Amino acid sequence: MFAELAGVTEAQLGPYPALPGPELRAAARAAMGVLDLTAQDVRVERTWTAGDLHGEELSWTVGFGPRTRAYLLRPRDAEGPLPGVVALHCHAGMKWAGKEKIADGPEEPSPEVRRLREAAYGGRAFAGALARRGFAVLAHDVLAWGSRRFPLDVPGGPGSEADRYDLAARDHEHVVAKHCAALGTSFAGVVAGEDLAAAAYLRSRPDVGPVGCAGLSGGGLRAGLLGAFDAKIRAVVVAAMMSSYRDLIGTHVHRHTWMFYPPGLPRLGDWPDLVAARAPAPLMVQYAMRDELFPVEGMRRAHAVIGARYRDAPEAYEAVFADVPHSFDVPRQDRAFDWLAEQLSG
Repeated sequence: MFAELAGVTEAQLGPYPALPGPELRAAARAAMGVLDLTAQDVRVERTWTAGDLHGEELSWTVGFGPRTRAYLLRPRDAEGPLPGVVALHCHAGMKWAGKEKIADGPEEPSPEVRRLREAAYGGRAFAGALARRGFAVLAHDVLAWGSRRFPLDVPGGPGSEADRYDLAARDHEHVVAKHCAALGTSFAGVVAGEDLAAAAYLRSRPDVGPVGCAGLSGGGLRAGLLGAFDAKIRAVVVAAMMSSYRDLIGTHVHRHTWMFYPPGLPRLGDWPDLVAARAPAPLMVQYAMRDELFPVEGMRRAHAVIGARYRDAPEAYEAVFADVPHSFDVPRQDRAFDWLAEQLSG
């Protein structure tokens, strides 16, 4: 049925046109209802040192909901402005935690976070590993995660409170998406607005120089949107979050968050079109060729689409193909760190 529906929509609506990059970025931002948000009333809640890292726990408000909490990590004895990276936490069906998935604070990570890191990040908190390479790294929560999560009633039962919350939140995400749509925005548009505010804050700090961003899976989705909508983001890393929409239909659509399907985007371009609309600005995409969330043909098509967008600046597009499952493991992290250091130097 969906294959037949795709044929009808293609004939009548002509999805996935190849709009020029600047036009696509502006039209997609309007279609998604990306909010113009600012990190206001920024506070340093506490600071700490752990080995060779210095950390700050920050909080701010974007004008609605609980205060956003964030970790800013940097080398302990660093001097002068450092290149900055907005580290974007994944979705992973885990909303009890946000920034903690990828960044350590003063407390030990929870068992649930350790479990996720082992499965998706090679067992390490990549924000801290990146900070040790000489970066100022900001990891923050966004709507529905961590400090920004909803106060859901979680019934008792087996498993931890965090696990039970995540089960409830899984069945609640469509409600979040519907409320955003009813308000004229979208789940992706709200989250992108919060990420834009975080990036602007990081750039505003006198101890931070050029800024890039990086994320896995849902964090890669956020990185792609941030890179598309913020011209001041110097370099973008999208890990294991790339495919053509058309190759997901009928087989993989149901595997993804509502954020991956912002209203109106297919009428403007395909997902790889939007991510590559920042061309010729630097972009790295890491393709996990045993990724159970994306078909191989979808990843191959996306690579071709992005390559076409970067035909006048092929050196600015770094494609990394790895025979791995859905993950941002240590070798792929190190590859991204080296690339970010090159792109954000000077």
